[in-house]
Parts: sequence; C-alpha cells; structure tokens
Amino acid sequence: MKKYPIYSVENFSCNDIHREFYVNTFKEHLKNHSFVEEPHRHDSYLMVFFTNGSGIHEVDFDRFEIKKGSLFVLQPGQMHHWSLSEDIEGFVIIFSQELYNLYFGQKNINDYNFYHSIHNRPEMLFEAAEIHKILTYFNLLIEENSQQNNQQLDKMLNLLDCIHIEISRKYSETYSHKTHSYNIKISAFEKLLEEHFKKEKLPSFYADKLNITLKHLNRICNEILQKTATEVIMNRVILEIKRMLTNKQLAVNEVALAIGYDDYSYFSRVFKKQTGVSPTAFRELKN
Repeated sequence: MKKYPIYSVENFSCNDIHREFYVNTFKEHLKNHSFVEEPHRHDSYLMVFFTNGSGIHEVDFDRFEIKKGSLFVLQPGQMHHWSLSEDIEGFVIIFSQELYNLYFGQKNINDYNFYHSIHNRPEMLFEAAEIHKILTYFNLLIEENSQQNNQQLDKMLNLLDCIHIEISRKYSETYSHKTHSYNIKISAFEKLLEEHFKKEKLPSFYADKLNITLKHLNRICNEILQKTATEVIMNRVILEIKRMLTNKQLAVNEVALAIGYDDYSYFSRVFKKQTGVSPTAFRELKN
C-alpha cells in the first residue's frame, strides 16, 4: 500500500538550536536524505535553487524542467519529487512559517508576492547574469550554518529574508500582474476555499462570504490568475482528488465521498472531463 509521507523540518535538521530551519547544499542533502527522491510533501516551506545539472521537478502533478538557475518555492502541503542528473548541484532550505513570522513580527511570510496564491507558478529561472545576486546569500547561509557563532539563527533568518527579497523582485518582473491589489481578495478567497471546497463548489458561495458580487470575484480571478472563479475552485478540487488517489489505502469511491461527491458516476465524469482520464486510470498511472 503506497501512502506518500509528509515531512517536517525535524526530519532533516539535526541542529538542536534551530530545529525549524534547515539549510544544506543539494549534494549533501541527497547523501543524507535519499528518501526525498520519492514523492512526498512538507508541512513547512521549501526552497530549492539549482546551480548546475538538469532534470525534471514535478510539483503537484505539474512538470518543470530543471536548468542552471532554476529556483523553486513550495508552500506547505504541496506534493513533489524529482528526477535528477548526476551532476546536479544547488541548495535546499526548509523552514516553518511559525519560526519566520515570530522572528519578523510585523512582516508575515505570506506578504511576499510569490506566496500569495497556491496557484502561483512555483518556479522561476534566474539568468546567468542574475545568479550571482542570490547565490551570495545561499553561500553565506551554508557558511554560517557550519559555524557556532553568537546570534547564528538571527543572521540565518536575515539571509533567508534577503533571498526572499531577491525572489520577490524577480517575481514582480516576471509576473507583474501578481502584484495587483486584488491579491488581498485572492488570498481571502483561497483561505475560504481551503476551508470549504470539499462541501461548497459554487462560486456564489465564496462571493457571498467575501461580501462581493460573483461578477467581481470573477473579475479578480481573471485579473490575477487568468481563470474564472469556477476554474479556481475546480482546480483545487481536482488537485485534492489527485493527491488522495495516490494513496492506495483509499478506495476510489471513498475519495469521491471525502471530496463531497455522493454520486460516484458524476464524480468520475467530472474528473475525466478535467484530466482526460478516469480516476482509476490516473491511479494506475501514478502507482
């Protein structure tokens, strides 16, 4: 029976001083944690920066080509795995939201534009001329982590924040529409969606909760995500179905019920319309 695991920072960090913060070079990371090459999730934030090599990184069933300069930011709960070339090099950072928000106080991790939406693309490519800007901070993090200095965690968190700032600048340049003020409403919409999507699949429910018209909700979704509100809801539903189908301990009809579909035939039709394959066929492809 295959059930994909969820890892915490503690599964990687062996530092008793800051258990909620892990940083390593990619080669050392793979040496000590070979299990990460299998599909899994994290309950924390994950950042991976590739400085050499190639491969494929699959994040929530979307495939991305790994190149020199590829940087990935994953939010808690996202499923991922990769297939890598032998000459792969880079860096890995894993940290908890609680640690970051507690340290910076007034600034919240979700304030950064690339963390605004679960629908944001998790990958950015830093061109050769841009790599040195962000690489410096990764190298300083590795250096600081290898020493026993006073205020070590303070320095490491500030270096992490410098990386976040560089990513945010790059993200704004690459996806300028993401910085729109509508992001506040998108965040509120997605928070509601996480709470209710298994029972509530009509966009009118979310518009009412947000105290806006359905027309305005669709305008916001189109502006920021280039999708209708219905598409945003359905994408979240389908993602959860895919995640659950990878767990063979659940029967397919149990997945349907868990997602709020009492009629299995209708559930199967909805899934096939969105993905092109039946739930059973998808499970066979992924296991």
